[in-house]
Amino acid sequence: MTDPTLPGSEPVPNAANAPPQTLVRSPLSDGEWQRMHPLSPLLRGGLVLLVIVGVVIANLRDRLLGIVLPWLSSDFDGYQSYESSNDPIDFVIAHNLYLVAILVVFGVIALLVLGFYISWRFHTFRITQDDVEVRSGILFRTQRRAPLDRVQGVNLTRPMIARLFGLAKLEVVGAGMDSNVKLEYLSTVNAETVRADILRLASGQQLAEAAKAEGSASGSRVSALSATMSREITGLIEGPEAPVAEPESVVDIPVVRIIASHVVSPSTVFVLITVIAIVIGVSLGYTWLLLGFIPAFIGLGAYWVSSILRSLRYSIAPTPDGARITFGLLTTITETIPPGRVHALEVTQPILWRPFGWWAVKLNRLSGRSATDSTTDQFTTVLPVGTAADVEQVLRLMQPGVPEAEWSLIVREGMFGPLEHDSFTTTPKRAWWIRPLSWKRNGFRLTDDLLLLRRGVIWRNLSILPLARLQSFALHQGPFDRKSRVASAHAHVVTGPVSAHLAAVDRDAALALLADVAAGTVRAAASDHSHRWAHVDEARHAADAEARDDAEARDDVDARDDADAASDGGPGASETALPARPEEVE
Repeated sequence: MTDPTLPGSEPVPNAANAPPQTLVRSPLSDGEWQRMHPLSPLLRGGLVLLVIVGVVIANLRDRLLGIVLPWLSSDFDGYQSYESSNDPIDFVIAHNLYLVAILVVFGVIALLVLGFYISWRFHTFRITQDDVEVRSGILFRTQRRAPLDRVQGVNLTRPMIARLFGLAKLEVVGAGMDSNVKLEYLSTVNAETVRADILRLASGQQLAEAAKAEGSASGSRVSALSATMSREITGLIEGPEAPVAEPESVVDIPVVRIIASHVVSPSTVFVLITVIAIVIGVSLGYTWLLLGFIPAFIGLGAYWVSSILRSLRYSIAPTPDGARITFGLLTTITETIPPGRVHALEVTQPILWRPFGWWAVKLNRLSGRSATDSTTDQFTTVLPVGTAADVEQVLRLMQPGVPEAEWSLIVREGMFGPLEHDSFTTTPKRAWWIRPLSWKRNGFRLTDDLLLLRRGVIWRNLSILPLARLQSFALHQGPFDRKSRVASAHAHVVTGPVSAHLAAVDRDAALALLADVAAGTVRAAASDHSHRWAHVDEARHAADAEARDDAEARDDVDARDDADAASDGGPGASETALPARPEEVE
């Protein structure tokens, strides 16, 4: 249950920073400092205490068994004196200090509860029209701020223990290193609503007409606040998380496919080779191999299980704020990737997946996490395993601005090429020795919006780089490249699993590509509005309106010219040069 400030007759101190009421649906997003759920300290730090208590009880199980059920303990013959054992429990028993011990235990529990309460009181957040801020700490205060115009996405995580209490945590993904802001914890319903508010505010919707009458706004906020408090109290009583409506996924991954994709993988080949080597080594008398590789097998098995559990309950669906991806069986993670936050995509297919027609899709984006964060990998997989049709559906969600005619070429030639009449520029035959297996497939294709890099035969790769997000583009040429008159192309994007490079490109084609990418990047960045995705439709409507106005003006000019020509006796009397119409340009 949060503790938002009730609006009264007095003016709100930071009303100037309050978000427009039309852009928020929760009283937690009203620009005031709010508190997390009361169980937040327990979930953030109290679980460690529970583990410690469990370890203590496990170590004292024989003693507790002898005290409570002495007839079940055959070895329990009485207590040793505390002088010989130096055991504090024996000391308490020998001096009959049960009441003192109970008081001490309850005192420690009271101090912990008081510490949790103070921690909860000092852990607050607020959402203004410009930032998401979090303050925490008792002795050492910290304050983190995520500017809304730099938000890369909002992740909603529901760990297994938190889901039992109907809670979830939000992670506002920033643009810098270690710049994420976490709201731990809110009720699942409140977390979903606040997430939508943050994305709506970050989308660029700052409406001037959002101001309403003070009485109407106050009444709606009081009503919403009452509903929120009632929902929180109900959640504390009922426990399990409330159902949250999720959009229907455009991709369905069967559980059998997820399990089979992990079994049929390069790691399986490594395991088989290792097992054969161990069997041969043990048969020759090297028994230490069996013990030496047991930890490796245990680690690999744990990785397989965690990967499979993380891929279960996968769904991806379009929303007004971008693609919504949900995955995870025990810990469920929901992340919304807004348009304009995707810096690179890569479609891959290992050779063992080829008979089944399976592919995987990963992306590069600003994660706001530190380089040492081991959980970064789970936020880069867009599609763990899917068919070619699934890949096309996912790519359409990730790049909604690509023209419809381009998708057939991207999927057909980019994933399955080279084909007859292939539109990719591939490695020349004179440089086949640089890529002896894949030189016919190795190539690039540049469109108005994307740079496509295709490579690999054993491990097929297709890198899709939006020109509007490209940081820089470089050509490299070593001594062997100069001899074969080729060069290597490197596209620089944000750090991630996507490798944006292509070797053995014809030198003249590479120089032309460098100039075309430079011009295309400037043009795409100038016309791109996806970083303010709320204005994409507005910009498109404005462009359509401008085109209609130009067409009407052109028709008016044509009508006047025809009238002038008729009055002067013929069409050749007046020759006014007009720009060619779009339908007249081939």
